[in-house]
Amino acid sequence: MSLSTVSLSLRDGQKLKKSTNDKVAKAAQQLGYVPNHAGVRLRTGRTNVLALALSADENSIDFTRSLIQGIGKELRKTPFHLNVIPEIDPTNITASVRYIMENRIADGVILTHTSARDRRVQLMMDADFPFVSHGRTEFYSPHAFHDFPVEKFIELTVERLINRSRKNLLLVAADNGTTYHSIAINSFKKVLAKTGAQGDVIDDASALGTTNGVRELAHKLAASQSRYDGIICNSELTALALIGGLKDKGLNLNEHYDLTSRQTSEILPLLYPNIDTVAENLQRTGSELARLLLRQLDGDDVANLQTMHEPVAHWRSDDGH
Repeated sequence: MSLSTVSLSLRDGQKLKKSTNDKVAKAAQQLGYVPNHAGVRLRTGRTNVLALALSADENSIDFTRSLIQGIGKELRKTPFHLNVIPEIDPTNITASVRYIMENRIADGVILTHTSARDRRVQLMMDADFPFVSHGRTEFYSPHAFHDFPVEKFIELTVERLINRSRKNLLLVAADNGTTYHSIAINSFKKVLAKTGAQGDVIDDASALGTTNGVRELAHKLAASQSRYDGIICNSELTALALIGGLKDKGLNLNEHYDLTSRQTSEILPLLYPNIDTVAENLQRTGSELARLLLRQLDGDDVANLQTMHEPVAHWRSDDGH
């Protein structure tokens, strides 16, 4: 085969026949061929690496593993690899992104836990550095993102609790400074006003920061004169701690109260088969974030790279399905 055919097959074989790619791959394996990434970078200006800038603030079960699996699945048939850059210093949230950009160790960045005026987003937009965020912002200039529609999650769960004759609702969602949190609070208040339902919000990050703290909160809620009979949780860990704390005081799920939660793993329904949840598939989220970033690197307009994850409601409390 010609040098150009072999080079194209090793770099990106989507434009070639499968039989050609198979022959090149087999020969490369027999020869023990390993790409010289330093040489590729000198020749093309690309590293063929994407970076996941992982926030230190995480309260979702199995978030990191599921997200990385989804990203890896999308990168499997490309020349790209993934580096994970953790946020070591939460007081300096731009440090990881600045390190990636200044040392040019990746061609693009995937962000998690995005805030309304996220300084990391501003930094990369100013530098015209490719990125995609898991979450929306309030910047006027468009950027690539994929998000879970918290507005729909709140609407679905409130409607579900009202249909189950729950009268006094509570939203439990720790204030982590993300756009997701602010949208959740505003959506909850709007739905309450629209439906005429009664409800409150608990978002104290110090009280909700640990499972022990959430369990203590549940003890206080159980002792309150005005008990909440419908609870909405933004996190599976929070939901598990609340259910456990309420059970400590003799209050049982689907008997004394209903609880609906955002679901990002199979832990909740495994432990509580009759619990109502609204699910986000984090592996699919990871794949979509990688897909959007690769499209951006190929030159697609970022205004066309903004997608939402369709939530899936699992109403199990009536029939177990």
